[in-house]
Amino acid sequence: MKVQAATPDVQVSSREEEQAEVIRRLEEDIIFGRFAPGLRLVEDTLMQRYGASRHFVRQALFQLERQGIVLREKNVGATVRFYSADEVRQIYEVREMLTRQAALMIALPAPAGLIAELSELQRQYCAKADAQDMRGIHETNDAFHLALFSACGNPYLVRSLQDYMNLTLPMRAKNLADAEGLALSRRQHELMIELLNGRDSWALAQLCVDHMQYSKADYLARIAGDAAAR
Repeated sequence: MKVQAATPDVQVSSREEEQAEVIRRLEEDIIFGRFAPGLRLVEDTLMQRYGASRHFVRQALFQLERQGIVLREKNVGATVRFYSADEVRQIYEVREMLTRQAALMIALPAPAGLIAELSELQRQYCAKADAQDMRGIHETNDAFHLALFSACGNPYLVRSLQDYMNLTLPMRAKNLADAEGLALSRRQHELMIELLNGRDSWALAQLCVDHMQYSKADYLARIAGDAAAR
């Protein structure tokens, strides 16, 4: 029996999946700290690491440049984006303002549907944490926060928050592998759900802001240590 050639739609789908896989693997290498801030991203090395074509590697670099975790410079090439201590503080200042405002806009007590959705996401988050599934931890953590802040009712505010969540990925994702930071995150998620059942919007907003301080402090300590080592 003659085997039929793949249809164009199947070929396109396969190429898209391959491209998405290269982006995912490069993103993970950066946000989970396998590639240090400032590291030069050589295309030939990445092609060999991921078993991918130059086209797919370049597209991945362009995509991650748009997300703010790769920097491309003329006559230098692509590097893992390095943020100075001042830049980290400034980025977090904006994220903290957006977070506080979104939390204050959530109507309390929150609807039962939102509580159920967040409780299920928290269950998934804990399961991924117990399994030490780094990608799963990252994805369920972000899903939890986007579901929470979407309850503020302002999609433009949520979009801005998501942009800053993406911008801080290299600063915060590495902490998902840290037992102390992960345990703290799990406890704070549970407290957020508890506060959604009450009426204290300011307590909820402050907890949401406090929630991001561990990763900020850790990143600042790491870059200070790297600078001292040099």
